[in-house]
Order: sequence, then structure tokens, then C-alpha cells
Amino acid sequence: MSDVSQQGSASRVRIGVATHVAPKGSLTGEEAIADLMLVIDDCIASHEHKVIVDLSAAQTIDSLAISTFMDLQDRLLKLGGWIKVSGHSSIISEIAAITGLSDYVTFIDSEGNREKKEADEVSFGPGARLGDILVARNLITQARIDEALKLQDRLGKRMGQIIVDKGWVSENDMLRALSVQLDIPFVRVRHGIYDPATVSLLERNIARRLCVVPLFRVRSVVYLASAKPQDMPTFEEVSERLQCEVRPVLARKEDILKLLNESMSIDDMHFDMVGDVDEDFAVIENLQIDDYSTIDEVAAGSPVVNLVNSIIQRAVHDGASDIHLEPFRTHSRIRFRIDGLLYEFTAPRVELHPALVSRLKVMANLDIAERRLPQDGRIQVQTQGRSVDLRFSSLPGLYGEKVVLRILDKNQAILDVRKLNMSAENLSVFTEMLDASHGLILVTGPTGSGKTTSLYAALNHLKSIEKNIVTIEDPVEYQLDIINQNEVRDGIGLSFAKILKHVLRQDPDIVMVGEIRERDTAEIAVQAALTGHLVLSTLHTNDAVGALTRLIDMGVEPYLLSSALLGVVGQRLVRTICPGCTADMLAPPEIIEQYRWQELGDVRLARGKGCEECYDSGYKGRIGIHEVLRTDPDLQKLIISSPSRDELTEYLSDRGFKNLFDDGLSRVLERRTTIEEVSRVTSI
Repeated sequence: MSDVSQQGSASRVRIGVATHVAPKGSLTGEEAIADLMLVIDDCIASHEHKVIVDLSAAQTIDSLAISTFMDLQDRLLKLGGWIKVSGHSSIISEIAAITGLSDYVTFIDSEGNREKKEADEVSFGPGARLGDILVARNLITQARIDEALKLQDRLGKRMGQIIVDKGWVSENDMLRALSVQLDIPFVRVRHGIYDPATVSLLERNIARRLCVVPLFRVRSVVYLASAKPQDMPTFEEVSERLQCEVRPVLARKEDILKLLNESMSIDDMHFDMVGDVDEDFAVIENLQIDDYSTIDEVAAGSPVVNLVNSIIQRAVHDGASDIHLEPFRTHSRIRFRIDGLLYEFTAPRVELHPALVSRLKVMANLDIAERRLPQDGRIQVQTQGRSVDLRFSSLPGLYGEKVVLRILDKNQAILDVRKLNMSAENLSVFTEMLDASHGLILVTGPTGSGKTTSLYAALNHLKSIEKNIVTIEDPVEYQLDIINQNEVRDGIGLSFAKILKHVLRQDPDIVMVGEIRERDTAEIAVQAALTGHLVLSTLHTNDAVGALTRLIDMGVEPYLLSSALLGVVGQRLVRTICPGCTADMLAPPEIIEQYRWQELGDVRLARGKGCEECYDSGYKGRIGIHEVLRTDPDLQKLIISSPSRDELTEYLSDRGFKNLFDDGLSRVLERRTTIEEVSRVTSI
């Protein structure tokens, strides 16, 4: 194996006879393709003519990328080589099937074998009947086909429409069967499965009239989504307007219209741009922190208001933790963070962005005229029968203000330590630490690893009318009963350390400090733990060991820390396999050997294929993985000596300490997540 080299935004490494090239992002746009071509050209100059492009970091590809792959295949074949694609997402696989790229370029699986296409159990030749296809796929019985044929004569409708209207077969399954009959690809039109630049080739009013949308333009061919793939006059008109060959792709009419509405300009924007807002959606105007007005009654007034409301409602429905509204030179982009990763939801035209930002500022009671300085605020809405808080944050950028909304949904919060997904052993140690009368308990992990959730669950476990529990947070995310919650206000000098000094005069039994950021807070927290208080807090370190060294580096005396510290919980959140598209598989021999699973026999693992429910990611939802380090007498002695990280790691290794990766592998064996996902979050 040769050394790994970096050039532009792609890495290159020679493995055996092939050179592996890995772009670091999606292959969309001229800049990304230019970076890839720099590396490919360098490979060819070095007489490396067999290239595997790893698309693990790419969520999708555009028309330019498809044409580039085809051109590269032609170029490398002439030199006696080839290009192959690996690590691709289900969306890229679908794009390759629609455009014929997978027939032109070999797509390989994780084991290096050619990716198999989904084949029908029965091979259907030209002129196959739709009913025969449905029966062969076990979607319907022959008796119902016969009944549909009788109704067809009486109602004058197509048989497929009758079957769908009766609810015997879903519309998507019907269209998939129809695609087999017509030998035309079927696609669920959604974000990532089309090229925005190609969509804009056809005038919107023409596309709407014909109910079609161009998905990709590859070389001189446009792949056109249509609900009527046999409507030749439509394809002839589009071909004449675009001056190129047109090939049909079967799609649902509703999906086509939704895409057309999402990409409309501000002048002809209608409310169905994203979807209808449920009747129970309401904006609670926060005139004061505790003064709420009645339901917002302007749902039928402004399209911008309706769009903002529907975006928020969709994000809450999909379980997003954040909404990103980002302006660029030619368009705006709206993305949701779901299960820790960002997914693009829609991309309205850039002239719509200022109106969206202004509406959100009105909802957050902020100054809409101030566009040069960052602003922070709070929005409260009611949807699906519950109240949801949104934290608003704006940041001026090159093309306008970027806005991020953090969704704080109390109904989604885990307020029970037994639901933190800790192993039985870790949960037992954690609850024993919480039952202590005094001491310091730390929860560690990077941003977004669920530290605050664990602290809230711990407080909910501890709360009692007999205890005085006080929190210091920045900001207060969830309001809890029987607990005195205080918010940091740096603007007036009310820091963690200052509030903590005063809190200790309030006769607390338990104190929760949102985060230890500097020496003063750390020292006061340790002193409080030594003087009879139970103190809970978080630290931004990657693991439990890092918390010990960080506090010592902050200036906390080791002998005080060793006496005060009860233990440290390190944690991460890993995505769980989507239950709607999960598939079992036998673990390869090399995996069994690598993780020493030989004694387990045949190990079955699972992974998600990707479906509409999980944004084609194969994952839906998240669970925690943990490492719980409890302070014992031996560890106290070691802390007093101000140990290095290596010394602490060696100490824990000798005692069989189960770290984050070990706990993650247990979840892999339970078929709840994958090795790739555990490796991704524990390598941070």
C-alpha cells in the first residue's frame, strides 16, 4: 500500500492494483468535480489506470458528476483501465439506475463485488400484463385481478387505478409494477434524487402544464419524470424546447407537483410549497418571557408565514433537533439536523430568504431592521397538541443572514435514567453514584452527545420535595417541577462561577452546573462537593479519562479532586438501524477475527437499506453508548499523583475497563446499530 496523498478535497491511496480516490463531500457543482479531476489526472499521469471512487462522504451526485464518470470510463478503458464506484448511498444507487450510469460504470459493494440489481422473481418479457406482474410479486390475488377487470368494463377506468382506489395495492407498488411492464425506471421524486440545475431548464409554467420535471441532463439526454410515460406529445414538446433527447422516468403526479412548488420563485409562490399546516399548529407570540398571546390567526394571509409554519411543523414531525436556513449566491437552502446529521429539506430561491428571516425575527420578537449583527431569541409554538420551544440564532454572512433554530421538544426529552439505554452494569454504577449524599459527578462528551439529557434524567431521578435542587444553566432548556433553575447571563456579568457562589448560600442539597468552562467554576464545584453537596456537571472532553486530566490542567488541586470526584460518565449518541428497511447479514470472517467474536459462533449483524422513512440513510433514531468510570481508592491514589493521560489509560486497561467503543460493539451485536456508526462517533 502506498502513502495516502491529499489534493484539493479528495484523498488518494494505492491498494493492490487499484487506486482508491475518496472525495470529502458531495460531487455536486463544478468546483467539486474539478477537485476530483485533479486527483484523477494525477493518477493517469502516474500510470494508475484502475480507479475506485469512494463516495462514502457524498449524499448525492448531479448531472455533471454523472457525465464525468462516463467520460472517465471512456478515457480509462482506452488506456486499459477502468473506473468503479464504492461506498455510495442508496440515493446515488437510484440515480445511477435511472440515468443508466450503473450500466456504464461498475458499482461495487463493501466486499468489492459488483452490486446486484433488484431482480424480479419472475422474468417478464415484452407485452407482460400488469395483473400478472402484481400477482407474481404477491401484491394481490388473482381473484381481485378478475374483480378489477369486471369493474374496469363498468367504470371505464384503468385497472391499475381501480386497484389503487380500492386500497388493494399501494400507489408506489403499482407504479413499480407498471415500470416493469413498460421497461421504464420508477423513482420516488424527493430531495437528492434530482439535479436543481436540470429542474430549472424547463420553464415552470410549461412543466406545470405538462406535469413533468427534468431530473438529470447527461450528455445530450434529459431524464424526464412523468406520471404519464406513454404521453408521446409531451415528450416531443419537451425535446423540442430543450433541444435534446428525452427519456421518460415514471413518478407519482403528487411528487412532481410538490417538487415544482418547492422550486418556485417568490412571485408565484403558493402555500402548497412544502405542505399543508395542520389546524392545531399555532405560534405563541412571546411578547414577554411569560406573557403569551392567543393562537396566530394569519395562516391564510401571507405565503411566507405559512411556509415558515410548515417548515417548523415538518421539522418537529421528523424529529429534527435543528433547522438551518442558509443563503447562497443563487439559492437558499433549508436543512434539518436529524439524528446528528444534516439533511437538505428544500432549496427555495435566494430572493425568498430575507422574507423568511424577517418572519422568524418577528416570531422571536427581534429587530428585523438589524442585519449586520448576530441576534438571539426565543420562539414558542404549539403543534401536535404540545408546546415546543425554538432557540433562534442569526449570523450575518457573505450572502445574507444564516439562521439556526434549535428545537427544544420536552416531549422528546428522556427524563428517566432507565431510558438512557445504559447497560445494566453501567446503569447500576451510575444510580449508585447518584444516591451518594455528596461528591462530584461529571458527564463528558463533545457537543451533541446528549450530556444535558443525561443530567436532566439524573435530576428527575433525584428530585424530591425533601431536597433543595438548584441548577445553573446556559440556557435553561427544559423546565422541571420542584427544581430551582437559574440562567447564566454573561451580558450583565452573571457567570457560572458567580451564580454558583450565591447558590451555595441557598442551602442546596444538589447543585447542577450546566458546564464547567473555566478554573473558577471548577474550583467552586469541587469545594461544594467536599462540603456536603452533590454536584452534577458536564465537561467538553472526548472521554471519561479526559475529564480528569482537563480538571487538573484547569488548576484544580489533584488531592482535592481525588476526594471530591465520585465518577465520570462518557457518552455518545449513535444512530439506530431503521426498522422499516433493516436487513440481517452474517458477519464476515475478518470482522469476527478483528473483534474476537470467534466464541460467539455465527454472528448476525444488521444494517438499513435506506427508505423514505429514514431519508435513505438506513438509520432512524438514536441511542446512547456509555463508559462509566467510578472513583475507587486505587484511582484516588493515582489522581493525587497528577497522572498523565497515558498512565490513566494504562490503569483502566489493566482493570478491564469497558470503554465507549466496547459498549458500542455490544449494541452492534444486539443489531441496533452498525460498526461503521460506532466507529464514526467514537473516533471524534
